[in-house]
Amino acid sequence: MLSVSSIVPSLVNASAQQRIPVQPAAEKQGAESFSSMLTNAAQQVNTLQNNAASQARSFVLGQTNDIHSVMIASQKATVALELTTQVRNKVLDAYQEVMRMSM
Repeated sequence: MLSVSSIVPSLVNASAQQRIPVQPAAEKQGAESFSSMLTNAAQQVNTLQNNAASQARSFVLGQTNDIHSVMIASQKATVALELTTQVRNKVLDAYQEVMRMSM
């Protein structure tokens, strides 16, 4: 399951005048890097997609009669893919907005 966590919780309570030293997230308390977090999320979506396809194949071949688990797996994969697509769209929008900013 994809999890959403706050990216920079220390910045929320910081005042605008206070300078905050920037450290990579991987150095703070053993946190994983942003790229590894994205890789893990993509792998989880891929796993959900493969599981849904496998269960659907089993149902079509008559190896199982449990349509409920097939539909649940299919919906989980669909929601995970839609979430991934929306996150990607938001990241691209943010990148484009930053690129439009004048220096």
